[in-house]
Amino acid sequence: MTISIDEYQQQQPAFSLDIIDELRKIIDQSLPEAEAKVWHRAPVWFLNGNPVAGYAVRKNYVALLFWSGQSFEEPGLKATGSFKMAERHFTDASEIDPTEIARWLGKARDVQWDYKNIVKKKGNLERLV
Repeated sequence: MTISIDEYQQQQPAFSLDIIDELRKIIDQSLPEAEAKVWHRAPVWFLNGNPVAGYAVRKNYVALLFWSGQSFEEPGLKATGSFKMAERHFTDASEIDPTEIARWLGKARDVQWDYKNIVKKKGNLERLV
């Protein structure tokens, strides 16, 4: 069953609501050309079919995700997973720096690895921009 981002937000625990509302606002403003949808049970923003940013509510925090984030060379992002993904954790909306996140989202537009075709290329990532 496919749900909307609004439906996703309504299902989240109280601690996360201010965080995800703020993150969504910043992402929507910074990437107005992106397609946004719930993908793998989390809101994700896509540019030309390629996932670039999103967030996921975890048990005690919200993870802001950047699929190509390890290539941003930003100290505020932590490498995660086996590809190029990086993330930042938030436990309170007061931790969010909109200017910093907008900068990261600019890099998400400018620095992309081809996740859209990763299956077709048997797990090999190629840099797009």
